[in-house]
Amino acid sequence: MAKSKSPPVPILRIKKGDSLKTIYAKAQKAFTAADLQRYTVEEEVLPARELIAELEALDREAKVKRKRKLKNDRSR
Repeated sequence: MAKSKSPPVPILRIKKGDSLKTIYAKAQKAFTAADLQRYTVEEEVLPARELIAELEALDREAKVKRKRKLKNDRSR
């Protein structure tokens, strides 16, 4: 049988009398960057210029819509 590619769930050793603060500290210490990577989503990165161009286009469209709405409200 083939082994699974993902690592098993880590076991956190906690003593019977540990306080909640101690348990959180142990969990935080055991949590690694590799654990965090499992929960992150890899997204496509846009260059800043493209992002700014898209935002400016959206702003222009919104301004046109506002002008149309204002013009329609005045004509009533």
